[in-house]
Amino acid sequence: MTLDSKLAILADAAKYDASCASSGAVRGDSTNSKGVGSTGGAGICHSYAPDGRCISLLKLLLTNSCIYDCHYCINRRSSNVRRAVFTAEEVVKLTLDFYKRNYIEGLFLSSGIIRSADHTMEQVIAVARTLREVHDFRGYIHLKTIPEASPELIETAARYADRISINLELPTQQSLDLLAPEKNLKRTQAAMGHIRNKLDEAQDRRKNGDKKLRHATGQSTQVIVGADASTDADFLARSDELYNSYKMRRVYYSAFSPIPEPSAILPLKSPPLIREHRLYQADWLMRFYGFKTSEILSPETPNLDLDLDPKLAWALRNRQDFPINVQTASREQLLRVPGLGVRNVQRILHIRRFTQVRLADLVQLRVSLAKVQPFLITSDHNPSAYLLDSERLRARFLPKPRQLELFTSNEIR
Repeated sequence: MTLDSKLAILADAAKYDASCASSGAVRGDSTNSKGVGSTGGAGICHSYAPDGRCISLLKLLLTNSCIYDCHYCINRRSSNVRRAVFTAEEVVKLTLDFYKRNYIEGLFLSSGIIRSADHTMEQVIAVARTLREVHDFRGYIHLKTIPEASPELIETAARYADRISINLELPTQQSLDLLAPEKNLKRTQAAMGHIRNKLDEAQDRRKNGDKKLRHATGQSTQVIVGADASTDADFLARSDELYNSYKMRRVYYSAFSPIPEPSAILPLKSPPLIREHRLYQADWLMRFYGFKTSEILSPETPNLDLDLDPKLAWALRNRQDFPINVQTASREQLLRVPGLGVRNVQRILHIRRFTQVRLADLVQLRVSLAKVQPFLITSDHNPSAYLLDSERLRARFLPKPRQLELFTSNEIR
């Protein structure tokens, strides 16, 4: 098989992995040196598509062959897909060639599991080691590690990568037993815990002046939404644990996508994409707005409202806490007002030290007045109790009904 044929297969097979963002990587620069490549600032991500579109990261699988038989995975052992395998030298060649053509700034490398987890990790590490030590490549490298691999190999991968990740896939062991019987939640968490300890050690060494240390700066993971009966509460509870116990940089929520020749126990269609979007919004509330999982969801309502964003839905359930006075409210209270983001809250706290905050000031900050007015008191605005108590307040924020089209655009042509 030619290198181009392998690239077409293995770049396409890698598209299902969403956890390839590089935000937070330590900047590497080969200016005025013999090194190759540079790591751009926060945000270089995505992949290079086989149809020629230039995307920032070369996103590949080392192979789409796999000894595991996870029902939701197109590359599972029982899947009837065309297989391909890169050698470590071929991935190194592709990475350097694409970089020199200015197509990419780094590499995202994952793999199916061949022979064993340790053998696969050795091949993945060989790519990163060759790039770093032989070619002095200073661009971004993200390696997907395998929880079943030995801790020593995972630690070695972290020494060559800017970020490493282990995909959790599903939030409970019950779901894994059903859809991915070879995977074990406790084993994955143990690997994440080992990575966290090594990341902490590397951070301490940097603080103590070891400027030459190269080590991954964080770990991330991905979960699949809609492949099983797990509720949004299941996903958010697991994410909360990962952020607090393992210092996870990011949890990626990937809506399940039906695959060719699917297993009979999989759903026939994808979940609505808005569910994935709402999970990201709720995740953001937990990470940056001080919300607890129990505030966003409860045993009585284990799934997010698809019609309203989670902060607005929370505010409507807790109307007794509103309206709040923008002039005297604490930062924590302001962060819970629908329509106010972290940056605008900081700006409001600064403005109110010098003047009374008016609606016109919020307009200048590009705050949505339609969203904040029922919940906020300013010097020239005080919402009536009737507005907050009205049953019509929820309806005010619901999406407007849309007229369905009788014909699609293709049929019209």
